[in-house]
Amino acid sequence: MRIPVVGIGAGGHSKAIIEILNENGAYEVVGLLDPKVGLHGQNISDIEILGGDELLSELKKKGVEHFFVGLGGAGDNRPRQRLFDEVVSAEFKPINVVHLRAIISPSVALGLGVTIMAGAVINADSRLGDNVIVNTGAIIEHDCVIGDHVHVATGAQLAGTVEVGEGAHIGAGSVIKQGISIGRNAIVGAGAAVVKDVADGTIVAGVPASVIGESKDREK
Repeated sequence: MRIPVVGIGAGGHSKAIIEILNENGAYEVVGLLDPKVGLHGQNISDIEILGGDELLSELKKKGVEHFFVGLGGAGDNRPRQRLFDEVVSAEFKPINVVHLRAIISPSVALGLGVTIMAGAVINADSRLGDNVIVNTGAIIEHDCVIGDHVHVATGAQLAGTVEVGEGAHIGAGSVIKQGISIGRNAIVGAGAAVVKDVADGTIVAGVPASVIGESKDREK
């Protein structure tokens, strides 16, 4: 019997998660929740958008105890964090969504609510925090430490012993040199080559990457 799960957020990221769960077969997606009233009653990948987060308590009464965050992130990961924290506080359990064609070393430690897409590679003794996305074809080499609520975007490559702080965004196709530290809530632009540490709350881009601005730092 498959375990019922609800998706929080009804965007493109939720489509990818639904397909992974359908292929894996362990969970049954019973519906999606989204605050946009105009979406209510519509379907995404044959899954109905039931309503807003106010339905969480009703779903809980029906025996639904698990969830995934169906909202992606294109730089600012705070909305994902807020959704994750709110639903956890409502006593729902986040599930890990791992594509069958991802490659994960047996020594990797995964947090809660992690999403790992097709073709991703995570190598020996790396550690991922809660609510992390490792997107399609991304590579995380040995002994990396990825903080909570981080998004490692499509095709990004992290060499060995890289540390990424909470809430950071590693842009699509970027490359992070071994031993580099990426600060909390920092943003690495798409295609950047990072060869020196990145401070908290900064945006870097280019080859080699340099500071081009400040990100919206998370509220203290």
